[in-house]
Amino acid sequence: MVWLKPFKGLRPKKEHAVQVAAPPYDVLNSEEAREMAKGNPLSFLHVTKPEIDLDPSISLYDDRVYAKGGENLKRLISDGILVQDPKDCFYVYAQRMGTHRQVGLVAGASIDDYEADLIKKHELTRQDKEDDRTRHVDTLNANTGPVFLTYKARPAINELITRVTRQEPYVDFTSADGVQHTFWVVADQTTIDSLATEFKNISHLYVADGHHRSASGCRVRKLRQDKNPDHTGQEEYNFFLSVVFPHDQMQIMPYNRVVKDLNGLTFDQFMDAIKQSFIVKPCTSPAPEQPKQFGLFSKQGWLRLEAKPGSFDAQDPVRSLDVQILQHNVLDPLLGIKDPRRDNRINFVGGIRGTAELEKLVSTGQYEIAFSLYPTTIEQLMAIADAGKIMPPKSTWFEPKLRSGLVTHLLSD
Repeated sequence: MVWLKPFKGLRPKKEHAVQVAAPPYDVLNSEEAREMAKGNPLSFLHVTKPEIDLDPSISLYDDRVYAKGGENLKRLISDGILVQDPKDCFYVYAQRMGTHRQVGLVAGASIDDYEADLIKKHELTRQDKEDDRTRHVDTLNANTGPVFLTYKARPAINELITRVTRQEPYVDFTSADGVQHTFWVVADQTTIDSLATEFKNISHLYVADGHHRSASGCRVRKLRQDKNPDHTGQEEYNFFLSVVFPHDQMQIMPYNRVVKDLNGLTFDQFMDAIKQSFIVKPCTSPAPEQPKQFGLFSKQGWLRLEAKPGSFDAQDPVRSLDVQILQHNVLDPLLGIKDPRRDNRINFVGGIRGTAELEKLVSTGQYEIAFSLYPTTIEQLMAIADAGKIMPPKSTWFEPKLRSGLVTHLLSD
């Protein structure tokens, strides 16, 4: 049984929503964010990436950065750009990207559920990133970016959400990347109660994207709880901002790999070693057509790799992942990349950029070789989380990304 809580959302007025809404803080570097927010003082990037308003020489983790984020959030509130709802509400957030559409419930997710593993994780977090988000949330007194959660779809919840989407939305716009964003406010108490009750029939939620945001929410709760002698467990800091989608609406794209060198091997030596674990074939399509297939791009062009039986443990939910097959049979033993999280010889390219990006990175000489992968499925993600195991780094790339700024969750009034 999971607990999703309505809350008094801090939201842009309808006429400002398009200017405020911004990509997540972690998909843009500082320069990209600075360029995107140029000429738009309402962009939520001024809140989520406040270093864009400071001298570029200042460290991202300088106290001034977090203070600036708090200052910018207060400015948007005092200028009347963002207004808090007078009562606790749920919200519904729909996105359309091409033919794909996903519709999620925006709510406060329970940190008690997170700590009890009713909200299951599948990734390790990095201390520096956790520290950054914890300081950001605590300084701003707000969850400014939602955690992307999923659950095993239920018809009763689908029906309640569909009823909401038949109503007039609060905002409906298409961002520069072509994704349509539609947002509804659920203020009707009967609907709120029905949604909360139906989610109590869900045994588990799963973190799809946002492990650092959810972990930081947990750490901020501990900080606030320790300072509050009257702590009850009902305070807003006991919940983190989330958007919860049914699993059958998830769109996962591949997370491709590029490597700077062949670890001292010639290309022929590398290919001879590859053939120990893979069947190598000519390739007509750079993107794999099914699991256990890989595209390999070099300056000689594309090849198709097919994992041989016995080169992986088909019964293990982690070792049978395509990303782990590549790591276990190629990246580690042949290319010497033991820890892809920290090795600067490897980089990762989200599938949204397509295989043309891989070709460009190799053809321009920035990288020696590239691998295109078949996307991990949401069922694989949930199976790994259910088994209490951890996915390899950079296993999933979810699209479309949730926009920040459409609603903010304040940790106290």
